[in-house]
Amino acid sequence: MTKSKIYKFLGVLSILGVLSISFGYWQLPNRHKAIVKSYLFEKLGLVNPNWKVINKIDTYKMISPEFYIDGIYKSMEGPKSTNFVQLSQDSTLLWLTEFHVKALDAKTLKEVSKDFICHTNVDFNDTKYYSGFHLEKRIGTQYPRLTSLSHGIENFSFPKGYGVPMKGNEILSVTTQALNHNIPDANFWIRHEVDINYSHAKNIKPLMSRTAFIMIPYDKNDPYKCPTDPQKNQCIPVETKNHSYDDGKGNKLSGHWVIPIGKNSYRSTINNQLQIQDSLRLHAAAIHVHPFATEITLYDSTLKQIIFTSKIINHKNKIGLTKVNPFKSEKGIWMYKEHQYEIILKVNNTSKSTQDMMGSMFLFFYDKELDVFLQKPIVTY
Repeated sequence: MTKSKIYKFLGVLSILGVLSISFGYWQLPNRHKAIVKSYLFEKLGLVNPNWKVINKIDTYKMISPEFYIDGIYKSMEGPKSTNFVQLSQDSTLLWLTEFHVKALDAKTLKEVSKDFICHTNVDFNDTKYYSGFHLEKRIGTQYPRLTSLSHGIENFSFPKGYGVPMKGNEILSVTTQALNHNIPDANFWIRHEVDINYSHAKNIKPLMSRTAFIMIPYDKNDPYKCPTDPQKNQCIPVETKNHSYDDGKGNKLSGHWVIPIGKNSYRSTINNQLQIQDSLRLHAAAIHVHPFATEITLYDSTLKQIIFTSKIINHKNKIGLTKVNPFKSEKGIWMYKEHQYEIILKVNNTSKSTQDMMGSMFLFFYDKELDVFLQKPIVTY
């Protein structure tokens, strides 16, 4: 084979390779496209992957790398980045009290619309955390997510006198993700600024976090069958790989589902997620929902009583959440092992197409067991 033929052959292979990669890329969902683009931007040196950190007294402030917004990114689809946080360099006991996130222009660092904030997840290492407080029996019993901020609830704080205790040199994982529901021809860069406020005070009561969310059954043999039976609390999952669960009896449940046009309501029991051993006193709740949700309720179905309802305000002339109201109470509300609890979500899809939905609560209870441990005098030798 002559050199010219070899070069032609290699050229054809190169073109086919590029076409194949391009075709594969365009077949990816938005979420995976964002991951690919972020990776390429980093490798090409277009984006500095490092976070800017400013750790002041009682406030850990961090600014994310740049996120390129080049089209519509619905909930959980946009570019994202993760930072690992140590509030201090020693094991001094600190109290997490507030969480904040805002979107910034990438160059000027001036605040821009909250509509570019999808969610900010704060996770912890449950093995090290619980071992440090001699609570090893809790390891692996809950997903180790402390809380989450999201579109409509960009700021969250605990009631006065309460907080989550943490040794300063423990690791927190903070992941923040961008969002864009309304600008299809977008072409700009943003960043997220995330603040964690903490206290050195001695008179704070400890809180524990429990995550609870709606899980709705779907037909595992035909998951995308439409419409579902309106008489059943059943859904069409957004996808079956993520946020899909098993009820222990071989039935499939989805925590991320599709809502049709119009008003609907969804509900599911959450006792297995709460894991109440005797009784717990609820003091706070951060809420995570998607646009077109109108209210979400924590409900005691044994007493047929509402524990609290979060009213949700949607934008009027575009897609988005103006305000999601959290729950806070210094007095607290008792919840009991023998009671049955549900989350009930109401939605009103005023758009012209189906939309995706979630309904989650990050519930914070007074931690009596941990409080007893923290009150013990420190023994030194």
